[in-house]
Amino acid sequence: MRYSVNHETKKNTRVRGLFASALVLACAFGTVTLAAAQVTPPPTPTDIAVPAGNSAYLVGHAFGSQGYTCLPTSTGAAVWNPTARPEATLFADFFGHLVQIITHFQSINENPKPGVTPPLSGNATWQGSLDSSRVWMVKVKGIDAGSDPASCPNSGSIQCLLLQSVGNKKGATGGNLLADTTFIQRLNTSGGVVPTSVCTVGQTQLVPYTADYFFFRADK
Repeated sequence: MRYSVNHETKKNTRVRGLFASALVLACAFGTVTLAAAQVTPPPTPTDIAVPAGNSAYLVGHAFGSQGYTCLPTSTGAAVWNPTARPEATLFADFFGHLVQIITHFQSINENPKPGVTPPLSGNATWQGSLDSSRVWMVKVKGIDAGSDPASCPNSGSIQCLLLQSVGNKKGATGGNLLADTTFIQRLNTSGGVVPTSVCTVGQTQLVPYTADYFFFRADK
């Protein structure tokens, strides 16, 4: 009898904990959605400006890494490949606390737009942490870090970018946080640059970085 009571107590405590966590995430998700009108990206140079007809509705503060691989050259030397594989977690401020809202990684485009042929190496991907909606992006243009004090002030960091959607997909239960995203601006980058060390072919290295990602969708 004692085991049964203790077991049920632990079970109920666990269920209440899971419910509370889900409630916090749901509230955070709702706050992010309702705060869309308050998202104001910094002014940017024309090269990475989002086309007219699109408005920012979400910002995520990213903490992650850029993954680099050492490759051989035609002369037999070995150098770091400047093309990186991103891995990051994006957070939104929720009453003074950072709450995870999106993960960022490389994956195959599962729902390409008409005329788009997904590369086998995958596209940069953002996936909603709560609703599993996704958007796949490609780089349109970039500016060097340190070249614009308002949007890209940190010299010696990875570029600030304008990215455009090449595919979107709703979540498994119809979630659409990222299903209508048209453009993303990667701004305020810090770190993440290609290593300068001597390397051997096949060697990999993760370089930490942070950035702000601003998400845009077409005006209705």
